[in-house]
Amino acid sequence: MWTLIIGIPFAVIILSISLMGWRYVKFRGKVPRPRARGIRRRFHPEELSDDDISLAWIGHSTVYINLYGIKILTDPVFSHRVGVSLFPGITVGLKRYTPPAVSLEEVKGVDLILLSHAHLDHLDMPSLKALADSGTQVITAKNISHLLKKLSFGRIDELSEGETIDWGKGLKVTSIPVKHWGSRFPWNKEYGWTGYELEIRGKRVVFAGDTAYTPSFRKLGEAGAVDVMIMPIGAYSPDEFQKSHCTPEQAWEMTVDSGAKKMVPIHWNTFVLSREPIEEPMERLLKAAGEQADRIVIREQGEIWRLSANTEISLSEPIGERKSVSLYQKKEVSSRVNPSAT
Repeated sequence: MWTLIIGIPFAVIILSISLMGWRYVKFRGKVPRPRARGIRRRFHPEELSDDDISLAWIGHSTVYINLYGIKILTDPVFSHRVGVSLFPGITVGLKRYTPPAVSLEEVKGVDLILLSHAHLDHLDMPSLKALADSGTQVITAKNISHLLKKLSFGRIDELSEGETIDWGKGLKVTSIPVKHWGSRFPWNKEYGWTGYELEIRGKRVVFAGDTAYTPSFRKLGEAGAVDVMIMPIGAYSPDEFQKSHCTPEQAWEMTVDSGAKKMVPIHWNTFVLSREPIEEPMERLLKAAGEQADRIVIREQGEIWRLSANTEISLSEPIGERKSVSLYQKKEVSSRVNPSAT
């Protein structure tokens, strides 16, 4: 009897850890083990004006974006630990060592949530349950929406690669190709992954989600200048991880390829996902950018960037005029519109 009482929970824990992804578990003994650290700045959503484009990095891949009054969260993760919930209050998985730069309560009621893929450190069910509201809509990659069907969001849409949704209030959201993988657990082979282009009033913001190096970002530049690129820079060591995560140098190269005026680096300094030292991603990124490092506009959690205060451009190559042709041969714009925007 005692063998069963002890053995079954132990077996569940081992299975749960294995489901998190054998790649990370395999190298766990060789990764940094930082102490919990604080952040130097917290922000409050009211600091971001409704008359501008502004954004703040909350941590990991979670960014708060205000597009002329449209409030958006990317891959919202506020949990102290992400992974598999065995019992209420007990989660086996990655521990957060840097806290979010804003409380979850302060960002409730956003208009839109963008989910790039279903990995446990990007689609965090406890955070999404807390954010679920009839006034909040969600856009996901393909074959992910069913994970959210029990949550009380106002609307959930899936976008295929290249598909655009006319969200309302002048905002168009397009799914852009990135190089990653989407399985939440080993058997979820059908789950999709994506990045997003947000276009409003002639301005473009790109959230790359999670990606390895891909030349597809050059197509973004062919359609005209991107105002700000939100780009991952961590989880690239050992080299095997670069099949699905770009190095800082590759992140910079893709940013330049896209013609982005500014870059916001994410996916670092929050969870330990890989072997590289904690501070290394930013150090390598700044070195790669060299004299153009001023284009990297957010370097710590809690910092805010505003378009109107930082519109200068310094590119290694001219961008050229904005073209009228559609990006990525976009599919016909969907008629799906935010009901609250009409």
